[in-house]
Formats: sequence, structure tokens, C-alpha cells
Amino acid sequence: MQDQDQEFFFLIIIGGLLAFLLVGFVVTVLLLYQKRQHRQEQELTRLKEEYDQEVLKSQLEIQEATLKNIAQELHDNIGQILSVVKLSLSVLPVEKEHKAYEPLQHIREVLNKAVFDLADLTKSLHTDRIAQIGLVESVRFDLQTLKKTGLMNVQFDVEGEEYKLSGQKEIFIFRIFQELVNNILKHAKATQLNILLDYTASDNFILSVVDNGVGFSIQDKKDSKSPLNGVGLKSMMNRAKLIGATIVFDSYPGKGTSVKMELPITTSAQTIDE
Repeated sequence: MQDQDQEFFFLIIIGGLLAFLLVGFVVTVLLLYQKRQHRQEQELTRLKEEYDQEVLKSQLEIQEATLKNIAQELHDNIGQILSVVKLSLSVLPVEKEHKAYEPLQHIREVLNKAVFDLADLTKSLHTDRIAQIGLVESVRFDLQTLKKTGLMNVQFDVEGEEYKLSGQKEIFIFRIFQELVNNILKHAKATQLNILLDYTASDNFILSVVDNGVGFSIQDKKDSKSPLNGVGLKSMMNRAKLIGATIVFDSYPGKGTSVKMELPITTSAQTIDE
């Protein structure tokens, strides 16, 4: 009887051990499966992000190529036509006493302004020129054009020594700046605009754009179901993301808007004089 009890007890222990091993095996298989599934999800997420980045990069490259072509066409065709008209008007034999003299002078002035404005526009659109003269001069040139309009007071500051950012980063930053200024002109009703390019930090570059306009609700822009609402914000965020930068919008209705973009600098950054 005692032997039977021992055998029964032994079978119970063996059975418990087998059950424990079986449970452990099942748990291990489940954990390995979950871990593998998690790795697959991470890999799919990574591949999707890479795909989205490549698509976005291609879109932006197409945009830059289009802007470059438009600038060239404006310069070569429209610019030449305006120059021919300007030359033709300048040789017209109209005396001061003629009743058409004053209207003709006004037309010449308007035409001169159109020629200069067109030249400024083509310079602003042309990618090669942005890369050639650098970010600071590109921003200064655009702001000088804005100052001439008298629409608002403009303060432009550069802190530290300018260095050249690698790749197409300067072009993307300049397009972000242009998008910000364009949005301010269209929507902000601002009277003061402050722009800062900060090269002083040892680990990042900063672009700061601040206006005293009407402001807006960032959350409302994000929550809007309109396909056109918030397109500018998304475009700027996409450009910033593509070059590894972060961009933060701080705005409230009636409080103006502050935008800060920070780009980690790399060892490939060079001073602008090099």
C-alpha cells in the first residue's frame, strides 16, 4: 500500500513537472511569437517611414525643380518682353508739352517697377542662387523686398558666425521661412515681424520667426477636416522632418505667433567663408 502511495505521489510530481514544462513551453512560444511580431511591426513602421520620407523627398525635389524652371522661364521670356517694351517706350519721340507725356512717364515707372519686381522674384525662386549666396543673404534679400512694401516693420538679426549647412538643408530652411512669411502676409494682419538666425549654439541651428498678428488656434488647424486648412503647417513640418529638424508653433487667437525651428548641426557644417 505504501509502495502504491509512493508511486502515485511520484506520478503526481512527474505530471506536475510535465504540466509546468508544457505551460513554460507554451508561454515561451507565445513570448517569442509576440517578440517576433513586435519586431515585424517595428520593421514595417520603419519601412513605411522610409517610404514616406522618400516620397516626400521626391515631391520636394520636384517642387524645387519646378520653381527653378519657373524662375528661368520668367527671366528668359517675360523678363525679355518687359525689357523690349521698356526700351521701345524710352525711344518714343514724345515732347514734354505733348498731352501723352505724363501718362507715358507713369507707364515707364510702372514698367521699371515690374522689371525690378520680376528680377527679385526670379532670384527668390531660383534654387542655385540660394545655395550660392547662402541662407543669411537669401533671407535678407527677401526681407528687403518686404520692407519696400511698407506693409510692416521688419527686424532681422543674425547671431554668431554663419556656417554652411550640408546638403539641401539651407534650401529647405529658406522655403520654410518663405512659407512662414507668406502665411503672415496672408492671415496674420501683423505690423511687426522679427526674424532671427542663431548660429551661436554648439549643437544646433535655430530659426525664429515672431509676429504680433491676430494669431490662431493650432489645435483647430490640426482638427480641421478641410483639406486646405493647415496645409502650410504640414508642409513646413514635413520639410523640417526631412532634414532632421524640429519646428514648434506657439500661437493663440489675439496673441500673435512664434515659430522656432531647431536643426542639429553635424560635423559636415562649414563656415560660410570656407
